[in-house]
Amino acid sequence: MKHLTLALATAGLLSSALAAPKPAPKATTPKKSAQEILAASPASDWRALDPENTLLMELASGNVLIELAPRFAPAHAANIRALARGGYWNGLAVVRVQDNFVTQWGDPDGDDAAKARPLPAGASPKLPAEFSVPIDRIGKSAGFTKLPDVDGWAPRTGFAEGFPVAADPRTGQAWLTHCYGMVGAGRGDAVDSSNGTELYVVIGQAPRGLDLNITVVGRVLKGMELLSALPRGSAAMGFYDKPEQRTAIQRVRLLAELPPEERPALQVLKTESATWTQLLDARRYRGGWFVHSPGHIDVCSATVPTRPMP
Repeated sequence: MKHLTLALATAGLLSSALAAPKPAPKATTPKKSAQEILAASPASDWRALDPENTLLMELASGNVLIELAPRFAPAHAANIRALARGGYWNGLAVVRVQDNFVTQWGDPDGDDAAKARPLPAGASPKLPAEFSVPIDRIGKSAGFTKLPDVDGWAPRTGFAEGFPVAADPRTGQAWLTHCYGMVGAGRGDAVDSSNGTELYVVIGQAPRGLDLNITVVGRVLKGMELLSALPRGSAAMGFYDKPEQRTAIQRVRLLAELPPEERPALQVLKTESATWTQLLDARRYRGGWFVHSPGHIDVCSATVPTRPMP
């Protein structure tokens, strides 16, 4: 009888909880669309590209711009700069495209020591793993903007210097998240087996389970469509099993290696700006076509805008 009474009491509490859910936050339709917000943004809310930390990858189909994240992966960023200056990726290829996951590029013969391309001067074959950084590194100096929205993967999320960031005050660590367009350094079983020679970009649903397991080195600013729309590899994990299936990389350079007049005239929206805050609200509270406005975003929901230099 006691068990029945307890069961009835438990069922009553459950029924009460289900019958009286907490009210959802009241959604408000933004006064302006994202396009209108960007059009009205002041020049001070935008920044230029850093030539020392931006890669230009040239493919036959067009150019891809990649912004490095030295605050989060300083050793890898430095090594990638040395690799680019030494022409390491020139003539190499995209070797893997796994559907809803990643596009990966590097040396197709990298696993064969006798055939692998030698590293240029200044590039190191061995780097420490850089999965996270001390949380104080994403403070005021990084312009960290915290998201109030709940995240299932980390206690705290937001943006720093345009990059999506997660953090855990309990461990004192912060890290870059595996959102669409983020670039990571491929590694083997050993945690310190990445050196930046083999890179990948996320082309599908954000695989946040990779966070804190791989060093994330940057993000694609422009040209994602050139990497995400490539033919999928038919071998295991999306690798190409025939050399002719690979996409050739013509050249990879730092913007600093180009004359100023040849550098892409592009600006990036500052994620510590009022414009960015307005854009996030425009994503939380949708109007127009939307019947239901979610009133919520996550750290991978919003892509940081770029625009041609005025």
